[in-house]
Amino acid sequence: MQPDANAASLNDVPIDAIWSILEAANELGDTYTVDACRRVIDANLRGGAAGPSDLKAVAAFFA
Repeated sequence: MQPDANAASLNDVPIDAIWSILEAANELGDTYTVDACRRVIDANLRGGAAGPSDLKAVAAFFA
């Protein structure tokens, strides 16, 4: 199985950007993105990997 290049690039999203997305999503009332951001931030703080679906939701916020 080939590694997903898209997933690798999503893991490179700076945590500061995710905090900014969390703030913007919170102001807009986008609870789905807020929850995804929180899970990504929690995974980062624990030293683990965030789920691919959460990373895609965060990346898609500005799409």
